[in-house]
Amino acid sequence: MAPDPNSASGSGTKDEASVKVPAKDPKKKDDKKDEDLSEEDLALKQQLELYVERVQDPDPGLQKVALESMRTEIRTSTSSMTSVPKPLKFLRPHYGTLKAYYETMPDSDLKKYMADILSVLALTMSAEGERESLKYRLLGSEGDIGSWGHEYVRNLAGEIAQEYAKRQTDEASIDDLMELVQEIVAFHMKHNAEPEAVDLLMEVEDLDLLVEHVDATNFKRTCLYLTSAAKYLPGPDDMLVLDIAYMIYLKFEEFPNALQIALFLDNMQYVKQIFTSCDDLLRKKQFCYILARHGITLELDDDMVPDDDDRYALQDIVNNVKLSEGYLTLARDIEVMEPKSPEDIYKAHLLDGRASAGASVDSARQNLAATFVNAFVNAGFGQDKLMTVPSDASSGGSSGNWLFKNKEHGKMSAAASLGMILLWDVDSGLAQIDKYFHSTDNHVIAGALLGVGIVNCGIRNDCDPALALLSEYVGREDACIRIGAIMGLGISYAGTQNDQIRHKLSTILNDAKSPLDVIAFSAISLGLIYVGSCNEEVAQAIIFALMDRSESELGEPLTRLIPLGLGLLYLGKQESVEATAEVSKTFNEKIRKYCDMTLLSCAYAGTGNVLKVQNLLGHCAQHHEKGEAYQGPAVLGIAMVAMAEELGLEMAIRSLEHLLQYGEQNIRRAVPLALGLLCISNPKVNVMDTLSRLSHDTDSEVAMAAVISLGLIGSGTNNARIAGMLRNLSSYYYKDANLLFCVRIAQGLVHMGKGLLTLNPYHSDRFLLSPTALAGIVTTLFACLDMKAVIVGKYHYVLYFLVLAMQPRMLLTVDENLKPLSVPVRVGQAVDVVGQAGRPKTITGFQTHSTPVLLAAGDRAELATEKYIPLSPILEGFVILKENSDYREDH
Repeated sequence: MAPDPNSASGSGTKDEASVKVPAKDPKKKDDKKDEDLSEEDLALKQQLELYVERVQDPDPGLQKVALESMRTEIRTSTSSMTSVPKPLKFLRPHYGTLKAYYETMPDSDLKKYMADILSVLALTMSAEGERESLKYRLLGSEGDIGSWGHEYVRNLAGEIAQEYAKRQTDEASIDDLMELVQEIVAFHMKHNAEPEAVDLLMEVEDLDLLVEHVDATNFKRTCLYLTSAAKYLPGPDDMLVLDIAYMIYLKFEEFPNALQIALFLDNMQYVKQIFTSCDDLLRKKQFCYILARHGITLELDDDMVPDDDDRYALQDIVNNVKLSEGYLTLARDIEVMEPKSPEDIYKAHLLDGRASAGASVDSARQNLAATFVNAFVNAGFGQDKLMTVPSDASSGGSSGNWLFKNKEHGKMSAAASLGMILLWDVDSGLAQIDKYFHSTDNHVIAGALLGVGIVNCGIRNDCDPALALLSEYVGREDACIRIGAIMGLGISYAGTQNDQIRHKLSTILNDAKSPLDVIAFSAISLGLIYVGSCNEEVAQAIIFALMDRSESELGEPLTRLIPLGLGLLYLGKQESVEATAEVSKTFNEKIRKYCDMTLLSCAYAGTGNVLKVQNLLGHCAQHHEKGEAYQGPAVLGIAMVAMAEELGLEMAIRSLEHLLQYGEQNIRRAVPLALGLLCISNPKVNVMDTLSRLSHDTDSEVAMAAVISLGLIGSGTNNARIAGMLRNLSSYYYKDANLLFCVRIAQGLVHMGKGLLTLNPYHSDRFLLSPTALAGIVTTLFACLDMKAVIVGKYHYVLYFLVLAMQPRMLLTVDENLKPLSVPVRVGQAVDVVGQAGRPKTITGFQTHSTPVLLAAGDRAELATEKYIPLSPILEGFVILKENSDYREDH
């Protein structure tokens, strides 16, 4: 057969590049091409050309044989990943001919056969956007599509997505497409291409199909892909995707994972459903540990746990009663029970002479700093060298001595620091704080009230000791005592949505005679207790309190905490904030924009919503004659929204660098705090360097914010580099009392809990965000927007809000009776294995330790023994181990 006249243009393009001689005569050029082919290729080419002739033969028998042979040639041809299979390559020139002939064929099985082959040829031949492969596929015979190979199926999936979008706009029927989708999904799921199946279903908006196609071998990988993809999807798709993942986990009784998704969706119905679906008591105990770590209040009922005794035991776990015990077990194991004094932290002897000489003066400011350092460093250990020293009968208790080394409002923080040292240990905490209630000094009583709140932080108790002790003080005359009681209630009942407290605090908010600071702290406490609840009654109470403020009061720094209380109600709740945001547009213009930014930042906190980040960046880019206060929350908002996932976090850090270069002064003051929030308890070197540079800034507010942020990014890590920086800063600023105070606070944070605690609100492999923890951090940061008035002023006790985010960064394995059990575990850097083939390792660069162990930011642990089976897929916090019945010791 003479070479087809199309062939030079059809498949010659590649050869023209390789053959440098100018092709004068197409005929010659073609012969040249044929000579390049090996014997068998030439034979194959002629064979295929013969088939093409035969297909167009009028005799149906011959046609059938030719199509059959062509089909086998195409199917059996194996090709490397990089090149087109030979038969497809040789048939390219004839694609047009075959297409034209197909149109003339009468309807028959043969025509469908032909359509199948054209569909495969279209894989390499079809023009962009024509979707011919799909067109002929739908016209062809119903057959197994997988037999034509992976690449073909992939290409079809891509064309279906385009076709579906087109048909949706034309409102045409999509039934034939959906049948094909079923086939393709089934094929992908069988061949370990779960991500591709999920992508296709997302394109055709029918993820429900997934639930029927997953099986025990691939459901974990499918769900891992779904949960990871959810971060990058726009709402409400992200929630739908997580819903499907939840269904799949439930179907395969992978309850702990389902529980994590339920908590992520903040769906209490799902949480209850998991408890009722599972009838293994041990697994339920593990669920309770997960709930306790997330800081959620849940009353277990008869449906969830039928047996009474079991229910009390489980409720104890949810109430976090065991937290103190587990933390101290960890401390004993790591041998850090010895109390530390502030001097052990300052390490002044490492510095040259001048700085340490100035420090010997016993100033109230330095003592106040030491109070905080002591509280943070010995948090939860129950003993220290300043407050809990055993008293001698003669001196009437030396802890009293330290207390009175502080002036007025300093005594409040000092008395409250006792609560921090006895953190989570309610019984002994209340007993030791009790002595301060008999004091004649109002500041000491206020501190004791706050201390009671701190001791109960995150611990629920049926007899509500904090409420009983604090509620009678809320209505006292003295503003200081009222603030202590209100703040104590806010910290101890964060996230509980307690109605009794709501009534008490709402009356204060709407009482015209209440002083401004009492109102501000009431708003914050209500925001904490009802965090993320979108409770309308609380919102109204706070809105009225804001509207009642006079012009002069609106200028006060503390007034700015009232909108934050409102924002916390909508923490992470996205669109639910819109009605309240509309109301805020009617406020006095002094606070209107500030309120708007605060609500926006809180509502989208932890969602990673890119559009909101752009919106906030837009507000930061505006230059005003005199710096506008509302830009502070906008900068913090960028960090709050972008902290959700690693990519956004890196980009936010870069954007904040730009704000430093081009922003006004008020923006520069907020940037260090935003960086502190993005890398909290995770000291990234680049951020550390930026903050170190800013800590020497000429503007003292920027420097103070940078110093505090150095403390935040290093909080609980004992990071030696940050500790060194802060020591140098303490000698650099030895004459500046305010900055020195901040340096001391930062030193306390870096060595928080002697390195056993973290402030990171994210847990469970950075998947879940604890709302109360984030609320505590955000409250502190908003207070830090005005350093001079709040932190360095007389409201330094705002720093105690950080206690809401303090959690032991431990992995403690316990046996079936919940007693600590030491097993070997491998701890290393977590690796993202989403959508990777096979069973890749989830951690890298690991070391083997025996539990209990500390987990740093970005670490993940896995058991190094087959002897036990963990009841939680994510090894963090308390994990129950069950003996593996199949385990045989090798002798």
